Amino acid sequence: MLNYDLHCHSSVSDGTLSPTALVERAVLRGVTNLALTDHDNTAGLEEARAAAVSHGIKLINGVEISVTWRSHSVHIVGLNIDPAYPKLVEGLYAVRSGRGKRAEKMADSLAMAGIGDTLAGAYRYAGNPAMVGRAHFARYLVESGRSKDLKSVFSQFMTKGKPGYVPHLWASLEDAVAWLRGSGGVAVIAHPGRYMVGRNSMGKKTMQEFLSDFATCGGQGIEVVCGSHTLEQYAEFARYAGEFNLSSSCGSDFHGPGESYRDLGRLPDLPLGCKPIWELWESANTVKEV
Repeated sequence: MLNYDLHCHSSVSDGTLSPTALVERAVLRGVTNLALTDHDNTAGLEEARAAAVSHGIKLINGVEISVTWRSHSVHIVGLNIDPAYPKLVEGLYAVRSGRGKRAEKMADSLAMAGIGDTLAGAYRYAGNPAMVGRAHFARYLVESGRSKDLKSVFSQFMTKGKPGYVPHLWASLEDAVAWLRGSGGVAVIAHPGRYMVGRNSMGKKTMQEFLSDFATCGGQGIEVVCGSHTLEQYAEFARYAGEFNLSSSCGSDFHGPGESYRDLGRLPDLPLGCKPIWELWESANTVKEV
């Protein structure tokens, strides 16, 4: 049987495994079709593809773009993209370029709360220094005893109203979708359930407005099944997929052993009636190579 996992991260962004090690773990867990979707970066795709070819699984070119929509930070996954498409390359570079300054501001905010040395600590965990981000700070905060584990870090730090929170303007929704569509790929809303909880929760009305804007500017899919969703949310976002004529995707959002809600490939099937996102490229037999 085919086993799709269309959302995961390597050490090129904020995962803990190299692209090769990530593919090898996916193989051991029965994944047959894997998308590497590092944050704002496609530099791991070539290495991942070589490992996928060696192990006989299919790699889907992917990326996860950081987006600011209204006052909300959201993520848009691109699948079956052409990573060499010039506007995508330029756009991702522009998004990445703000990460270093943001990290300095996060460290300053944490220092004001009496938590020092976090910038150096975060960079120690960043396999790619250009991609330093919240996950790297989180790992250091656990190491230094400020939080008991990664799952509890974000209730204490780096979210709105907490030490380390720094608002940042990412790509626009329209630009991110245009880059992905222009590259020949499909645009997918990542882990929508995360936008319905916490201090910055959208609420159902705003979620519907977000979905409408996404579909209007050319978005094609939504993660119905993902690592952080509950059983109830599978059904909820399956309904939204039908309401807004979106295809359904699935992905673990795996970052590393012991850090993620679900391991690679350990996902339930899409709910009945969902249109699988992979049909958008497999029906045309257009899986892109790096």
